[in-house]
Amino acid sequence: MTRFPRSVYGVGDEPDPRFSLANERTFLAWIRTALAFLAAGVALEALAVPMPAGLRMAVSLILVGIGLLAPVQAWRGWARAERALRTGGALPSPSASPVIVGGTVLAAVLLVIGLLA
Repeated sequence: MTRFPRSVYGVGDEPDPRFSLANERTFLAWIRTALAFLAAGVALEALAVPMPAGLRMAVSLILVGIGLLAPVQAWRGWARAERALRTGGALPSPSASPVIVGGTVLAAVLLVIGLLA
């Protein structure tokens, strides 16, 4: 039986199922996080939060951008961790985390500035 993606399942040995399932739960947590960022970005603009329109749009776009980046991180992180589990290597760190953290902090700062303006 061929499993997708071959780049992950074609290497190493089957790990303990508990580790693969934990890796899958982490993937799903990233997906939920992405949905939350997307919802926050859309809601911020749709609900017309009382702040300057240009700033509100900027924060919305940052949140939606993070919401689009998070699923990419989810997939890459899942694949890299699964390969590491299968080959006995060290687990990798999330590669997009600095961008996601920076974007979140930037959005929060702009939101506070916009609400105080």
